[in-house]
Amino acid sequence: MRALDLTYMLDLLPVLLSYVPLTLFMAVVGMVVALLLASVMAVERVFQVPVLDAFVRLFISFFRGTPLLVQLFLFYYGLPQMLPFLTGINGVTATIMGLTLHFSAYMAESIRGAILGVDRSQWEAAQAVGMTQGQMMRKIILPQATRVAAPTLVNYFIDMIKSTSLAFTLGVTELMGATQKEAAGSFLYFEAFLVVAAIYWVIVEALSWAQRRLEIYLNKAHAR
Repeated sequence: MRALDLTYMLDLLPVLLSYVPLTLFMAVVGMVVALLLASVMAVERVFQVPVLDAFVRLFISFFRGTPLLVQLFLFYYGLPQMLPFLTGINGVTATIMGLTLHFSAYMAESIRGAILGVDRSQWEAAQAVGMTQGQMMRKIILPQATRVAAPTLVNYFIDMIKSTSLAFTLGVTELMGATQKEAAGSFLYFEAFLVVAAIYWVIVEALSWAQRRLEIYLNKAHAR
């Protein structure tokens, strides 16, 4: 059994770290847009707007029921064949689209559950003082639902960061794609993937720490 090439691993670390910003960029943009889309869908699912509700149900069912990798291929390889004006779409854009729509479907259900978990007395009190549905959701219901949904949404963000590793299948040289190339050039696959695993691990642990701090803060604010 050969020993680990520690020198190679140390030399590889700064190379791979230079691709972390792209990985985080795709995840952050995907998360922001997914959160907005999921919030809209969650509110719609609560009020069940005629016709629109059927479309939202279908959307959630499709993106939760099919693998993310298949969705990425649909956006990158399939859509340009059906819609010629999308032939210029690049791997980064396709990845962000895939991450956004895939995770928004899951997040919508989590947010919907958090909204429905708000005590009915809060809904009745808001209606009693004459609030419109929009005012009630914005000022009373959503702030309370946020405290419940926040930990789950952070978990989705962590999953999204790890899922960016699929972008290399679309030719994107992000963290995982760079690792593949470096490993193929050196044939030191174990060392290369061990380094990238450590990078992902550190990122996830940092977010997990932030998640715990967020939970403490939200619980304290709620206790006041």
